[in-house]
Amino acid sequence: METRLITLADAQKLAALHQVSFAESAWTAAQIAGSLVQPSTRGWVSEEEGRPVAFILFQITQDEAEILTFCVAPTHRRKGLGATLLETAFGQMNTGRIFLEVAADNVAAVRLYEKAGFRLNGRRKAYYPHGTGAVDAVMLVWKRSNRA
Repeated sequence: METRLITLADAQKLAALHQVSFAESAWTAAQIAGSLVQPSTRGWVSEEEGRPVAFILFQITQDEAEILTFCVAPTHRRKGLGATLLETAFGQMNTGRIFLEVAADNVAAVRLYEKAGFRLNGRRKAYYPHGTGAVDAVMLVWKRSNRA
């Protein structure tokens, strides 16, 4: 497994992985590329035999960052890859706080973030479309001082 910085050339492959992970709410290659051309966007991809199996994109400002999207291939979940990718990103960024939103019903992701030191920061009611309804977004924040 190799982890490296994402480049614009990765957009198509990352979009395919995003589609497998998020189906109807997946980002397209154009959306990923549009984010990557922004100077404040930075991301990491974990690859196995040259194929992306996980990636994370951040929007970074002076001392803060926001996770724009984060996904792990279904075949590679619950193996520690998400936690490893978060640690890699944290180790290469010098931010005091990181924000994110995650669907409240994505229990595995919420647990992963909590183990990484994220804390509850708010909730957006009925934020994510889900079937014929909607699910809340849990807003989390990581502060350098939260780390164990």
